[in-house]
Amino acid sequence: MQNMAYMRPATRTAFCHFREGLEPLLQAQSQTLNTRDQDLFLIRLERYFADFYEPFARLYQARPDFETQLAKLGPLLIEHYANRAESLKKLDLERQLTPEWFQHETMVGGIYYVDLFAGTLRGVRQHLPYLQELGLNYIHLMPLLKPRPGLNDGGYAVMDYCQTNPELGTMADLEALTAELRANNMSLCIDLVVNHTAKEHEWANRARAGEQEYLDYYLTFDDRTLPDAYEKTLPEVFPEFAPGNFTYYPEMGKWVWTTFNEFQWDLNYTNPTVFREMLTYMLFLANKGVEILRLDAVPFMWKRLGTNCQNQPEVHELLQAFRALVRIVAPGVIFKAEAIVAPQDLISYLGTGQHTGKECELAYNNSLMVLLWSSLASRKVNLMTHTLRQMPATPIGTTWITYVRLHDDIGWAIDDENAAAVGENGFLHRQFLNQYYSGEFPGSFSRGEIFQFNPTTRDGRMSGMTASLAGLEKALADKDPTELEMAIRRILLLYSVIFSYGGIPLIYMGDELGLLNDYSYRQNLHKADDNRWLHRPAMPWVLAAQRHNLDTLAGRLFSKMQQLIKARCRTSQLHSAASVATLWADNPHIFAYLRYHPAYGRLLALANFSEQPQIISNSLLVENGLSGHICDVSQLDCPPVAVYNGQLLLEPYQFRWLIQKEA
Repeated sequence: MQNMAYMRPATRTAFCHFREGLEPLLQAQSQTLNTRDQDLFLIRLERYFADFYEPFARLYQARPDFETQLAKLGPLLIEHYANRAESLKKLDLERQLTPEWFQHETMVGGIYYVDLFAGTLRGVRQHLPYLQELGLNYIHLMPLLKPRPGLNDGGYAVMDYCQTNPELGTMADLEALTAELRANNMSLCIDLVVNHTAKEHEWANRARAGEQEYLDYYLTFDDRTLPDAYEKTLPEVFPEFAPGNFTYYPEMGKWVWTTFNEFQWDLNYTNPTVFREMLTYMLFLANKGVEILRLDAVPFMWKRLGTNCQNQPEVHELLQAFRALVRIVAPGVIFKAEAIVAPQDLISYLGTGQHTGKECELAYNNSLMVLLWSSLASRKVNLMTHTLRQMPATPIGTTWITYVRLHDDIGWAIDDENAAAVGENGFLHRQFLNQYYSGEFPGSFSRGEIFQFNPTTRDGRMSGMTASLAGLEKALADKDPTELEMAIRRILLLYSVIFSYGGIPLIYMGDELGLLNDYSYRQNLHKADDNRWLHRPAMPWVLAAQRHNLDTLAGRLFSKMQQLIKARCRTSQLHSAASVATLWADNPHIFAYLRYHPAYGRLLALANFSEQPQIISNSLLVENGLSGHICDVSQLDCPPVAVYNGQLLLEPYQFRWLIQKEA
């Protein structure tokens, strides 16, 4: 027991008691778990016990029922370990031998709503050849667990975590899909909403009925004293259609904490039973073959008076404890944090300090996404360059999720201090972005809609499909071939950056075909008040059928996106273990960054965020180790790059991935 030597004395004692309690339960599972399986379980238990126990104790040891709560976790782990399929146990071993599997340059993902993409889970299986043809091996299916009927925040108000939405299929259909994905070297990511449940969840129903045990699952108040105190520092997520953070229920005579919508009740993680229940859901889904759990609304899990109730230290204790226990049962599963927060808070979700290597393997690089759109509107990259230079490197064994668009709105997370550092006013720049991307700014190429405008703070976010925001919708309406070409170049420019900056890039459904805004949401009673449905159109399979015809817009975009993916997958410098350094170029319109891998060498990426040709000095290449025979690996034929008179030319919205080849 080598790991015991590294445990603190109190942890070692707790481990010995915990293991003693489990050994009879393991032996009772001898028909299901052979000696090898039992040994593997105990090895993992010893390896990860301290990672679990110490944050769990910091959270709950002061409670009189701490030992009872701790003891209940052991049988839960054994139950789910015994139920884990042999094929998944094999996957666990493979992933432990190649823990960097998700960091490979060959990882490319896509994001899909099941119903909008293929109707049902069985339909997704039928369309797997399309995803494979595009070159994807990471498939994120948007909320598919059983939601409340009617309004459900796009599926994020879950009433049953152990059932799929019956309109999409059954849990057996989900298992069949994960098995087929696994057989084709593809991994499934699904959403697990950890901050709240639907008010129709069984726990909430029993809380409404007055059962104290279940009232303790949520944050409820007899009067407005505490809610009013909390509201002083709480932001509003949906100020237009869900103002405030608390809802009164007359039948209960109580106020309930509802950060997002009235029908989404925040969970009370000061109650360790809630921790155990959510762990049960994690292990249940892992045993269905889910390989990436996207933990939705994770920053909100812990509340503290006088704060914005996000990113509290206890959130990271919870994540570490969850992560350790899942690693004992299903080490092939990884966590993705849905934490759309400031950069200084974001990096913590990948595990820093005492949590290094113990939280989430993946997190969204929201800053990069916002800054890409900012630079596209302003044609200047100084704010993006400065901000990204301030971001710390990702911890070992983790990486970013990079993206141009997601299902959600774009919140203009432009830090005032970073804006001031490059001569910008943060407030005015955010106002400019809303005006530009809603098409209100003179000369704008964009067609989006402002989401959740707050007249008090004048804060607002943006909805719209990539193609419409990048000018394709306007160019088609104006029948302007020059602007059409520029719009296509903008789309590819954005994707070239997320494919090469560092992390797993995700393609939002339809971007590879140039899918435009869907205004039909305005006629749907359940969607009309939420313009995020503007960028949640159904997959047009008639349009997708044109993807092999290069004379069509869909064919041009699909082909170019496919080529970029192939280029990424063959470029070893894009492995996530490579470092990334954002560079100051000698041109305010050109974004430059260097990728360096000790085994594979250097890659210098350049991206022109202007509709005008731009030049850059060859000194930037030389200073970053590139000279002599240089080629552009973003193109399939890897053409050589010519430097004239000490300068390199980039055409409008052109991008280059430059490496030095041996002579």
